[in-house]
Amino acid sequence: MDFRLTAEQESLKREFEEFFAREESRAPEGWSGGLFAIFESDENWAYHRSVAERLAEKGWLSLPWPKEYGGKEHSYIEQLIFNEVKAYHRVPGVDMWGPQIVAPSILEHGSEELKKKWLPRIARGEINWCQGWSEPNAGSDLASLTTKAVEDGDDFVINGQKIWTTGAHRADHIFFLARTDQNAPKHRGITYFVSEIDKPGITIRPLLYMHKKREYNEVFFDNFRVPKKNVVGQVNQGWYVTMAGINFERSMIGTVAELKRGLEELVEFCKKTVHHGRPLGEATLVRQKLAQMAIELEATKQWAYYVSWLQSKGQNVPAESSAAKWFSSELTVRFANIAIEIMGLYGTLKEGSKWARLQGRYEDLCQASLGITIAGGTTETMKNIIAWMGLKLPR
Repeated sequence: MDFRLTAEQESLKREFEEFFAREESRAPEGWSGGLFAIFESDENWAYHRSVAERLAEKGWLSLPWPKEYGGKEHSYIEQLIFNEVKAYHRVPGVDMWGPQIVAPSILEHGSEELKKKWLPRIARGEINWCQGWSEPNAGSDLASLTTKAVEDGDDFVINGQKIWTTGAHRADHIFFLARTDQNAPKHRGITYFVSEIDKPGITIRPLLYMHKKREYNEVFFDNFRVPKKNVVGQVNQGWYVTMAGINFERSMIGTVAELKRGLEELVEFCKKTVHHGRPLGEATLVRQKLAQMAIELEATKQWAYYVSWLQSKGQNVPAESSAAKWFSSELTVRFANIAIEIMGLYGTLKEGSKWARLQGRYEDLCQASLGITIAGGTTETMKNIIAWMGLKLPR
């Protein structure tokens, strides 16, 4: 693998940096970036939507897609560069699920009718999605889902419950899994659906984080009807569609870029904050911790580039992408704890306190980061995938 970018990629990166620097400059007051910020107020949501419109005008919501469906046919590496620059500037505008999970799943497994109906709308940033995968009592074992889909004429009738549904209260569309064959083996008999969410038979309730912010929801299906033409892939083969989407999700360069920005700000804090008569940054232990974070960030970044490089070669990389998810989510926890430790009592104060520093970012991240090691697949699940699919160890 050659880690250097081509001249064309360097030029594209500069174009991304100029765009996102401008968009960051017009963020609402108090904007801190991340999923919580997108969902927590109408003003922030409007900012997210306005950036999405500008990205759609440039065709940047569909960079790697075929041109016939509104894409630009850029490589996975160029998509990664886009994600990296966007995350560094903490700019929203990209629906986490539409362009990044639903669209790749439809491109790989969807019918021509599905592609023509849904892909242009995702590329234009017109619709927002939420993910109906996790269920109560299933833990990380996604295939243990019990939500049922029963054929009825031209529709499937859905009954069941989803949990930890990020952004369902803001979304207008949902993609989800339901069991269509009760007698099939665990990973078979599952079907992948896409649907509008504002229809009879669906109820959304808030599920607050421990710091009272709303990102997650519970979603209840009560005789919710979905047309059969909204099935992605084949009936009873939804598990394989799901795996394609999961693999696309996990280069994790966005997490690395966000932490890199955070580290730069933390270094500046240490230079300017005086403790016992000298800057924090001169303390040996502080310097060691900052250096350790810089090393781990660079290693995780190189791994993210490696995953995207493999994908650009057409390889299916479940073990490598799972390793990226594992490293980056655990690194986020360590980073949050070290930032709190270095900042001392300043780091434990919430945003809004006159004594809080760096927008209370690490008090917030310290609480939120534990969930990152669970959401999208737990660390334990990632290790299992690496063992089974990467190292070929027995189950």
